[in-house]
Amino acid sequence: MQKILLVRLSSMGDVIHNLPAVTDLARACPQTRIDWVVEEGFQEIPRLHPAISRVIPVGMRRWRKTPVATLCGDDLGRFAAELRCERYDLVLDSQGLVKSALVAKLAKGPVAGYDSKSIREPAASLFYDRRYAVSRELHAIDRNRLLSAAALGYEVTGPIDYGLLPPQLSLSWLSQSACVTLLTATSRADKEWPEERWQALGKRFVELGLTPVLPWGNETERARSERLAAGIPGAICPPRLSLTEAAALLAGSRIVVGVDTGLAHLAAALATPVVAIFCASDPFKTGVRAAYGAVNLGANGAPPDIDTVWQAVLAGIRQ
Repeated sequence: MQKILLVRLSSMGDVIHNLPAVTDLARACPQTRIDWVVEEGFQEIPRLHPAISRVIPVGMRRWRKTPVATLCGDDLGRFAAELRCERYDLVLDSQGLVKSALVAKLAKGPVAGYDSKSIREPAASLFYDRRYAVSRELHAIDRNRLLSAAALGYEVTGPIDYGLLPPQLSLSWLSQSACVTLLTATSRADKEWPEERWQALGKRFVELGLTPVLPWGNETERARSERLAAGIPGAICPPRLSLTEAAALLAGSRIVVGVDTGLAHLAAALATPVVAIFCASDPFKTGVRAAYGAVNLGANGAPPDIDTVWQAVLAGIRQ
């Protein structure tokens, strides 16, 4: 049995975009053990894929905030020991950053990744033993699938398949079975959709007999969700959710509407119909994608209006 280590640390959307490559690899090389190094905050995502044997969490984001404590503490040593306890036939860095290349090089085994013209940080390719050319003009999912196929020697075939198993969790605070999830929070203010549009959209869902749920990830987002929920009859602002709980919510939703955020990609990965709203970014290379039911609306500087979103919602619900 060959052993493969994937290095894809972050962000949430990038981690999700690597999942179809895992499905391809598991099908093309069924006698392969696949492990994954990922930022500790996103470790729940690869655990949802049945082909992943071991998840190795790394705290690089946390370590950067306290570099002295990290160098003097035990965290770094424990991570290195866990990473090096196995020897791999191939270590594949699909992130293409110097930090991910350094992690890959620390592991035991030959390292592969993009060549210097295909990579986000060309210096990272200096750490690789094998380098592959993959167009930077492709969607991130396609790039990941092609890189894995080139490195492992198989052909990319078939539609996108994220391969996730929805978590079997009961959300005690959610008594309504007919719910929709509204993902209103994103990493930048210019990616947000206006609050009055969210409230108008939520009211339309209520008229259809569907309960809007507005999850959040920090106190600023919580205040926003509470404010929006107060203007939508029957809407729910839930408690803070883990990624596994969020996955259960998304998988059980009739449809998900969200701005450019990792949870919108997770909804697509769980085969839930999703309408993604783009206000200040380009969906061409990083928009939501799935075999069916994934719609990207808007563009950088051109957010969609509510009627355009609603027509996409109705089409998604009818599927």
